[in-house]
Amino acid sequence: MARKLRFFRDQMYKAGVSASKFAYGSVITLDELEIKLGELESELIEMNANSEKLQQAYNELLEYRLVLKKMGEVYNSAQRKATARHREQENRRVVEGAIDSPLLLEQEMTIDSSKQVKLGYVSGLVPRDKSMAFERILFRATRGNVFLKQESIEEPVIDPVSGQKVEKNVFIVFHSGERAKSKVLKICDAFGANRYPFTDDIVKQHQMIVEVAGKLSELKTTIDVGQHHWGSVLQAISDQYDQWKNMVKKEKSIYHTLNMLSFDVTKKCLVAEGWCPVSATDEIQKTLSQATTDSNSQIGAIFEILHSKEAPPTYFCTNKFTYAFQEIVNAYGVAKYQEANPGVFTVVTFPFLFAVMFGDWGHGICLFLVTLILILREKTYSRQKLGDIMEMAFSGRYVIIMMSIFSIYTGVIYNEFFSVPYEIFGPSAYACRDSSCSDATTVGLIKVRKTYPFGVDPTWHGSRSELPFLNSLKMKMSILLGVAQMNLGIILSYFNAKYQFVPQIIFLNSLFGYLSLLIIVKWCTGSQADLYHVMIYMFLSPMDDLNDNQLFMGQKYLQLLLLFLALIAVPWMLIPKPFLLKKQHEERHQGEAYVPLSTVDENLEPALTDGSHGGHEEFQFSEVVVHQLIHTIEFVLGSVSNTASYLRLWALSLAHSELSKVFFEKVLVLAWGYDSVLIRIIGGIVFIFATVGVLLVMETLSAFLHALRLHWVEFQNKFYEGNGYRFEPFSFALIGDDEE
Repeated sequence: MARKLRFFRDQMYKAGVSASKFAYGSVITLDELEIKLGELESELIEMNANSEKLQQAYNELLEYRLVLKKMGEVYNSAQRKATARHREQENRRVVEGAIDSPLLLEQEMTIDSSKQVKLGYVSGLVPRDKSMAFERILFRATRGNVFLKQESIEEPVIDPVSGQKVEKNVFIVFHSGERAKSKVLKICDAFGANRYPFTDDIVKQHQMIVEVAGKLSELKTTIDVGQHHWGSVLQAISDQYDQWKNMVKKEKSIYHTLNMLSFDVTKKCLVAEGWCPVSATDEIQKTLSQATTDSNSQIGAIFEILHSKEAPPTYFCTNKFTYAFQEIVNAYGVAKYQEANPGVFTVVTFPFLFAVMFGDWGHGICLFLVTLILILREKTYSRQKLGDIMEMAFSGRYVIIMMSIFSIYTGVIYNEFFSVPYEIFGPSAYACRDSSCSDATTVGLIKVRKTYPFGVDPTWHGSRSELPFLNSLKMKMSILLGVAQMNLGIILSYFNAKYQFVPQIIFLNSLFGYLSLLIIVKWCTGSQADLYHVMIYMFLSPMDDLNDNQLFMGQKYLQLLLLFLALIAVPWMLIPKPFLLKKQHEERHQGEAYVPLSTVDENLEPALTDGSHGGHEEFQFSEVVVHQLIHTIEFVLGSVSNTASYLRLWALSLAHSELSKVFFEKVLVLAWGYDSVLIRIIGGIVFIFATVGVLLVMETLSAFLHALRLHWVEFQNKFYEGNGYRFEPFSFALIGDDEE
């Protein structure tokens, strides 16, 4: 039945008929549907076969009419020229007299017409791209004893055999003898030339043209009636196609699931084993009981909970808002059973990190309005087949609208509206002391009001100190955000590898946590200390005095303590784990003692090989040490590279701001400075297209991919393995549209 439905779909596509979203047919059983589909398939196949035969006959008659028309014109033209030449010769002979007349001409006139050799001919159509080769082969095969005449047809004709439009020539071949005729016919067949009969009688030619025109008219009427009936049948099928397709897909999914059940020979029953959420057990029992009642079964279904050693699938209950965020995590890997789910935090952290790179509340509003249309019309779009790009945007509409909301928030912090600052929360806190600071610099400014309550003071924008100020601000902010998110990842790793949690969090915060502390202290105190110098000489010369780079009392001793803790954390990560694994292995295989799997750290997976110690597996201590050494080096080096990777927040934020400023000042403002209305319109159009194409599309995609990388690599690699498999329950709603 699925094959028949695919056949109907292809026929509807050929006819330009789309399946109706609303079923108009009555309720039908599966057996009745199978009979009906068979009848409709047979009817359509018969109509297609008849239509092909009628169309082939119609195309042959069209070609035949062209042959009669073109060759009739050629033949009649040649006959008129021969008659005129003959009359001219007779007139010349009468004028010049019998003495001067040629003897051969008199001999020709005295020859009996019954003894003249009559030539045969073959006419038809040959493809134009083969006409030259056709002529050469005829000449060589007959040694030049044929005469070929061709006439090209202006418009392509439909070939009766292939059904495709082909450019062709009408030809006629004059030959002498049956042997030459046989060669000509074979060559015509070899070149795919369609042959049609022709007569040299003008009266018969006219009769044949009239007869062919009449047959064409009759065939055209018959074909139109057949096409109308074919279209009406397909239209009736389209009204119920979706209903039939859903019935067949549901039945196929039921049989596919039943085939996975095992048959108990002794009890003569089907046994199904599978996974289900614990919260759904009561609902499953009620459903099975209701199914037994509805089917009038004398034997009820037995539902029993089994204990399995296999790893269960992972199931996260999502809605239309959280689904897209969870899919971002699942694209990296599906969580193991009871593994910490980063999707919970991704709902907030992903759009926020995107907004840090895309901070402009003007662009954020544009992105918000476009996404709001997708959300308000989601019922309409969910029933339509969208393109690949549109489908991706629609499925992630809630992710995009969260990104736009956070972009508006960070844009207000940056105080940028299409790169233009505004005094949203009152006037600037700074004012000119005198006229010397009017050259767009911060020199000569004095603080006359309270600090700007929220975001960047608008005075910084447009000044010479703008780029150094924002450069320092966004770079330090990126480090703070990166260290905070990496700490969150290490905290979540406690649930997977609690033995690694303490040394990892000590190592990270002894270095980069301390750097974050210095950044905050410097912001609060207004110190001029060089943080780069502090961090570098913390390793190179830890005993030297800090002098002007000291931010607080006891900083030198705190640095020594943190450096010592960082050095201690490295062997702490490396040494204890192999011995703990070995101890767990020995306890697990000691005598009859049994250690439940739940008490063993799931992240501690020792390398085991077959051994001879009482049938138990042998613990490979060296392999575990090598594995742990690699893991330790990866974390230590990764802490540096991951922190540096968060600087992409600073780089892309500055790039977005500067690019937006270039478009605004060098396109819109520059065009608006001219008095010409045309230049202003062109400048406005260029600014709109540049903003939409570059900033709202390309920059959005770029910031999205960078935020994706920060979550997958810098955040999730601290705790997330993602080597589980998804829970896929039996559900009609989850049946895909793909056909087998």
